[in-house]
Amino acid sequence: MFGALLIAGSLAATGLAQQFSSKVPTAADWAALAKLPDFNGVWERAGVGGGGNPVFGTPPSQRGNTPPAARGASPQRGGDAGRTSVPSFTPKYEAMRAAAAKSLQPEDNTTANCLPPGMPGIMGQPYPMEFLLTPGKVTIVIEAYTQVRHIYTDGRPLPQDPDPKFFGTSVGHWEGETLVAETVGFNDHVQLARGVPHGDKMKIVERFRLTDPDTMNIETTITDPVALAAPYKTSNTLKRHRNWTISEYICEENNRNYVDQTGKAGINLTVPGASKKDE
Repeated sequence: MFGALLIAGSLAATGLAQQFSSKVPTAADWAALAKLPDFNGVWERAGVGGGGNPVFGTPPSQRGNTPPAARGASPQRGGDAGRTSVPSFTPKYEAMRAAAAKSLQPEDNTTANCLPPGMPGIMGQPYPMEFLLTPGKVTIVIEAYTQVRHIYTDGRPLPQDPDPKFFGTSVGHWEGETLVAETVGFNDHVQLARGVPHGDKMKIVERFRLTDPDTMNIETTITDPVALAAPYKTSNTLKRHRNWTISEYICEENNRNYVDQTGKAGINLTVPGASKKDE
């Protein structure tokens, strides 16, 4: 019986893998890829500089020959920069936003437990991200929380019944030199604002394009017929750092933040390994 279950599970997994598998890239596929805009490399949100957010307890590391102190000012929280409009919520969700604004503090969020902000907030984090273009797929390695996004450009459609995820499922296509990515299927950790959940039909459309060889603009539009009275649009600019590499980010390492049973965030200021006498 156990063996039968293993076989059935193996067949199910194989069927799933076959359903979403892409063809083996040919020489023509690689040649076509070379004609697309060069997104490859490490990018950082413009105006941040530094790539390190002290809130999460992970110091910025040196990248290339540039010392951390020379890379700029204190970073802002991801997801708040680049807004070109204010979300227009439906009455029910506006009431949620107003209630959360009165009861929650800025630090009251799931990132205190090392959960990533999900889409689209993870794309606005003040940490570098690396773009990798291969036939049929754009991979984004995000230093914050060591996250990886895949945007499939192999012609597959958006899933009709997607598994809910932090990043959703992203399918892209090229319109000239602009990569257009559509994303659906978000889990309950993803919020439109603090204390404001999303509806089950939320969709995010991103438009990636180069404005010069080392500058990328990302226009993001969120639609949600349940939560939003109008589409919510943002715009972020990324700068390429050709001498940088992505660093390891382990959020839980030396993490002092926590969220108690009531959802209230706090921070433990006890020095690790110190005795009460030392304190």
